[in-house]
Amino acid sequence: MGSAAGYAEAGERLTALTATTGSKSSCDGLLVQPVAGDASLPKAVDVVVVGAGIVGASATWFLARRGLKVALCEKGVVGGEQSGRNWGWCRNTLRHPSEIPLMQQAMRDWRDPAVFGGLDTGFRTSGILYFTGRNRDDESTYRNWLDSVAEYRLDSRMVTAAEAARLVPGGTQSVGGLYTASDGGAEPERATGVIAEAARAAGATIHTTCAVRTIETEAGRVSGVVTERGPIRCRAVLLAAGIWSRLFAGNLGIDLPQLKVMGSVMRTHPLPGEPDVSVAGRRFGWRKRDDGGYIVSQADATVFDIVPDSFRLLRDFRPALASGLRSLRLRVGRRFIEEARLARRWTADAATPFEQVRIADPQPASWVLKQAAAKVAEAYPVFAGMQIAGCWGGLIDVMPDALPVIGPIAAIPGLYMATGFSGHGFGIGPGAGRLTAELVCGEKPCVDPTAFRLERFARTRSFV
Repeated sequence: MGSAAGYAEAGERLTALTATTGSKSSCDGLLVQPVAGDASLPKAVDVVVVGAGIVGASATWFLARRGLKVALCEKGVVGGEQSGRNWGWCRNTLRHPSEIPLMQQAMRDWRDPAVFGGLDTGFRTSGILYFTGRNRDDESTYRNWLDSVAEYRLDSRMVTAAEAARLVPGGTQSVGGLYTASDGGAEPERATGVIAEAARAAGATIHTTCAVRTIETEAGRVSGVVTERGPIRCRAVLLAAGIWSRLFAGNLGIDLPQLKVMGSVMRTHPLPGEPDVSVAGRRFGWRKRDDGGYIVSQADATVFDIVPDSFRLLRDFRPALASGLRSLRLRVGRRFIEEARLARRWTADAATPFEQVRIADPQPASWVLKQAAAKVAEAYPVFAGMQIAGCWGGLIDVMPDALPVIGPIAAIPGLYMATGFSGHGFGIGPGAGRLTAELVCGEKPCVDPTAFRLERFARTRSFV
């Protein structure tokens, strides 16, 4: 089963699958739980949340629990973009030190029966192991990171090859790594949906296929939004629109330095036995699902499509691009033309890019998945027999410093953002939703939000 023929067979099955999906949606195998929208649009609420991903849904839940009237508006379907397309990892491991307090809060919320622990999100604690050998300097990187987060008293630690083999048995390699026993994961295809439904049970309304076109102001403050179905009066708006946040903000005259990268994921049918620990290795990674199957891909193997914004934001992203070239795959293709055709300015009575593209649904990079299938089967022969149930791509909103923007926007009182989570949004979503709700309500925040302010970027030009 662990033979070269077995590895090749796994790759052939993936080739056959991607060949049959060439003219179809890349959502083949993506099982996002449907959430029905409410029939009527409210005339007035306290807060409108733009975007029903994990962060928007979580923020809606926390706001509704405080007794506020909230309308959650989504141009497509709840959790239909990256919130339903990611690996499902919920981790402290290798996060930026500024994110650790918020991620610790998120982990408490994932587990707390009074918050999301009582919902069927699929969350469980499995542990996450990053092997050494992924890059030349892994061990020093891991040790430096441990030093940088020592004050937070995480249970992350270096493990030897022997201990790694005990944690993840059945492998053919002999390497150690960085292990965090308290890390885990949830099921992306249903977590956002059940959180949104919990928000509705707490009094919020949900409006799918209902793009918010723009906001309205009175005396310089937010006074409402205009959706494709009509206006909603409100005193606050939370922009949690993921990859679409830059376009929405730009139409308001706010230059948000945000780009997109694409991840590719495949899902297997159930496999017997272990491994249970989630893993990032050289050219492969996985998370065991609660149905016994696995999410499999490559850690850090994202595709960066060159688009018009790549040039507009080159100054902002140059340091990140230079340091991340080993993991980024640059590509020039049809995405350049597709994004060039999207309107960058519009009025409230005109159709918007959000109505033009209901769900961003990119084709997965088959070569990324083929390589992952071969490498994971080579390192752990149990995967040589995996049957692939589906594969898909997802677009990830990224910031120059890989930290999100969370907080009020000074230029328009009453407008708040929670976006740019740079591939970390699913796991940190409950914490980000809690923090945003606290900021909207003027409460003491659960963590210091200073590191997440939009004002950390010195902007000297407008959105052009």
